[in-house]
Amino acid sequence: MASAKKSVINLKDVRDDIFTDRCDCDVIHEDAVERARENMPNPEVQIGLAELFKVFGDPTRVRILCALRQGEMCVCDIAFLLGMTKSAISHQLRVLRQTNLVKYRKDGKTVYYSLDDDHVAEIIDVGAEHVKHTGAL
Repeated sequence: MASAKKSVINLKDVRDDIFTDRCDCDVIHEDAVERARENMPNPEVQIGLAELFKVFGDPTRVRILCALRQGEMCVCDIAFLLGMTKSAISHQLRVLRQTNLVKYRKDGKTVYYSLDDDHVAEIIDVGAEHVKHTGAL
């Protein structure tokens, strides 16, 4: 029985490759630290930002927001566009409503959804531009 040739990995090479962006200095740049400290949002805003970006972490919610970026739509329209059930879309819209990213209006039995305000459209636009710029497509 022939033995398989084992490859040997030098852990130093792996470690050097993984940590090439590590800073090896021990100097604190007080001006940079102070500038960051003075301009750091308060903890409540930091938590709110984390929650906001968490909502954008779901591809279905992003697709819904991109659709609503073009104008208001009802659940049936969004479900048809995305090839999903009305129930699944309604669930995601509830999350988007709770985080004030979308709003709704009733017209008889039909409920129309739209982006809550221009800030939401700006977040989508800037995020998309960043993805395109970084080549993360």
